[in-house]
Amino acid sequence: MPGPSPGLRRELLGLWATLGLGILGISAVALEPFWADLQPRVALVERGGSLWLNCSTNCPRPERGGLETSLRRNGTQRGLRWLARQLVDIREPETQPVCFFRCARRTLQARGLIRTFQRPDRVELMPLPPWQPVGENFTLSCRVPGAGPRASLTLTLLRGTQELIRRSFVGEPPRARGAVLTATVLARREDHGVNFSCLAELDLRPYGLGLFANSSAFRQLRTFALPPIPPSLVAPRFLEVGSEGPVSCTLDGLFPAPEAGVSLSLGDQRLHPDVTLEGDSLVATATATPIAEQEGTRQLMCSVTLGGESRETQENLTVYSFPAPLLTLSDPEAPEGKMVTISCWAGARALVTLEGISASEPGQPAELQLNVTENDDKRGFFCDAALEVDGETLRKNQSAELRVLYSPRLDDSDCPRSWTWPEGPEQTLHCEARGNPEPLVHCARPDSGAVLALGLLGPVTRALAGIYRCTAVNGQGQAVKDVTLTVEYAPALDSVGCPERITWLEGTEASLSCVAHGVPPPSVSCVRSGKEEVMEGPLLVAREHAGIYRCEAINARGSAAKNVAVTVEYGPSFEELSCPSNWTWVEGSGRLFSCEVDGKPEPRVECLGSEGASEGVVLPLVSSNPDPKNSMTSSNLSPGIYLCNATNRHGSTVKTVVVSAESPPQMDEFSCPSNQTWLEGAEATALACSARGRPSPRVRCSREGAARLERLRVSREDAGTYRCVATNAHGTDSRTVTVGVEYRPVVAELAASPPSVRPGDNFTLTCRAEAWPPAQISWRAPPGALNLGLSSNNSTLSVAGAMGSHGGEYECSATNAHGRHARRITVRVAGPWLWVAVGGAAGGAALLAAGAGLAFYVQSTACKKGEYNVQEAESSGEAVCLNGAGGTPGADGGAETPGTAESPADGEVFAIQLTAS
Repeated sequence: MPGPSPGLRRELLGLWATLGLGILGISAVALEPFWADLQPRVALVERGGSLWLNCSTNCPRPERGGLETSLRRNGTQRGLRWLARQLVDIREPETQPVCFFRCARRTLQARGLIRTFQRPDRVELMPLPPWQPVGENFTLSCRVPGAGPRASLTLTLLRGTQELIRRSFVGEPPRARGAVLTATVLARREDHGVNFSCLAELDLRPYGLGLFANSSAFRQLRTFALPPIPPSLVAPRFLEVGSEGPVSCTLDGLFPAPEAGVSLSLGDQRLHPDVTLEGDSLVATATATPIAEQEGTRQLMCSVTLGGESRETQENLTVYSFPAPLLTLSDPEAPEGKMVTISCWAGARALVTLEGISASEPGQPAELQLNVTENDDKRGFFCDAALEVDGETLRKNQSAELRVLYSPRLDDSDCPRSWTWPEGPEQTLHCEARGNPEPLVHCARPDSGAVLALGLLGPVTRALAGIYRCTAVNGQGQAVKDVTLTVEYAPALDSVGCPERITWLEGTEASLSCVAHGVPPPSVSCVRSGKEEVMEGPLLVAREHAGIYRCEAINARGSAAKNVAVTVEYGPSFEELSCPSNWTWVEGSGRLFSCEVDGKPEPRVECLGSEGASEGVVLPLVSSNPDPKNSMTSSNLSPGIYLCNATNRHGSTVKTVVVSAESPPQMDEFSCPSNQTWLEGAEATALACSARGRPSPRVRCSREGAARLERLRVSREDAGTYRCVATNAHGTDSRTVTVGVEYRPVVAELAASPPSVRPGDNFTLTCRAEAWPPAQISWRAPPGALNLGLSSNNSTLSVAGAMGSHGGEYECSATNAHGRHARRITVRVAGPWLWVAVGGAAGGAALLAAGAGLAFYVQSTACKKGEYNVQEAESSGEAVCLNGAGGTPGADGGAETPGTAESPADGEVFAIQLTAS
């Protein structure tokens, strides 16, 4: 059976393929879940804001779709499977928009949630009371309208910066908006003037937004404390019309005291107080001055106001009128003998009393009549008035003076007949007269008419003394009186009545008297200084009467004293103590002979040489009068016998004086040389020092520093500085002596260096000598030793390029003025035998000849040309002892240096081994 044609086969394959794909597509459609989506699904938008919503689906070909919401729309955008719409002015607290699509006969939906929030733009703290009493509660209320959501809102009440209460509204419904927070607070003193506020915080940070905060306006609290007690009012019980009285109002426990108001009043009269604050206390003071219309009982009131409350207190004050008494005299200036009437009155209600006599009843006057005399002049009259006010008696008084006219009176009490004044101080003369009118007083001398100034201050002099006539005059008559003025003054002692110096002669009769001037006449007495006996009457003059007398004059106005020097003169006389018969003059002392002679006036003394002294030579005296003949000085005084003559105007006397001469020690370079030399080993003797002087001085010498040991022979240790002191009765003299000790030379050290030398090397011999004066050093070398070098002082011998010919004995000698000393050292040259072999017999004769010539050359050169004089020894290095032995004592007993031999003693021989490499 034939198959289908190729074209049919192709059509069937395409149908099956299409059918298969359709079945597969239907299966896929049936298996895929279609949905609708709304973005954003949940949104939080500020109230009044806008939002874009995107509604979409996965349906391939949705039939229709849309967005259902009650919110206002502003614009829409569409696509095949999506829809975008803008929502504006969103105000609902919460709304749920729905996104839907119709797909394959099904409705696809997606529901969203849109919530709004509102910032706390209005935070209101309710007003506080104007004044709040301390200790009472008040309410703080904070209101935040519209802010939300409430669940995200927190309210805080603040006192200043202190947090009082804080509340969060967590758990409130999402649609809830706005919040109110209320708190009860106790008012305190410290809250006065404090600002209270409310803080609102909307926390949207969990939703991806921020923290929105706002505060209310400040509310200031004013607290106060007003005690329940009334103020304390202090005022007088009664007050006179026109007078001033203090009023004080006090209240404690006020807070704040500066805010309190005070009112003071007297009846309808308002007072103006001064307010003083101290802590919580208030004191108001004022002055009350009542007027006549307020006479009677009036009310004084004080009121203190604070915080709208007040405390007040009242007191009664009685205002009265009480004029001063009226005191009158019928004739205030009445002539002597006239009748005068005195009257007193003090108002309708006052009872008056005049000079102890009361009126018959209140309101009536009191009177007194008087026949006046001079004793009534300036008499005072006293009137007392009494008034009964509010149970107390008040008093006022008045006085008046009566003047009586009468003629002058000069009484002894006001103008004494005798005046006595001291001279000097200023005085005022008072001569007063009684009388009315007041009299004028005039005092003058009857003889000269000199006027005495009355009532004026002036100095008192002796010229004012005398008798004065004083006259007092007024309109009623005159009075006359004689007055005697006496001027007293202290005693005076002048040179006429009492001379300062008086001279008496021994053995005569004399008396001491002084006359003094003064008023009243003074008494005078004279007493010798240091004694109490008063000199009176004549006396026989002796030397003990000489001295200073104190004369004193005394009267009622004072005293005067004066020293009177009494001199008693007498002839000259010698005393052994003041003018010795034997005197020793010390040469160079500059002293003069002292010869004091007793006598008044002072005698003139002159000593002239006789016998042992040059004839007519004057002996210089300590207190001798200048005399051209006294030309001899103390430096060339001649010993001998002198006659001393003393003379004054009352006589003369003579004394013999023996003068001897001595001198202090003296040493010089001749008697005690400053540099002396000893020789070591010589017999020890004292220093060659002597001194000149009278008496002969004693000389002692001692070494400075360490003391010199006593020894029989001179040692080097005796060298040093010595101090020699010469002493006698008139002083000391000293010299410093330097002692040097000289000694023979000793070669202390002879050494070689280095210890081991090979042919061609260098070596050195060092020689050190001890001597004083310094030794001269010389060398002796082995014969044939060439190329020898010496140092400048010959202390070192050096060889450059050692050879066998340098081997042998070397001698160092030291010489000075006291001797010579030498030491030797042997140098053996051990050269290689190869040199002898090479030379052979042919060179033997030449070597022998050369050796002999070299020995002669070294000896002549070293001993003649190489011996140089040196001034000091030097030290050198050490030598090596070939046989290991040390040095032995030399000829002088000193230590032998290793490697040396001393001459002339025969000791060990040391050598330097010169080796070949």
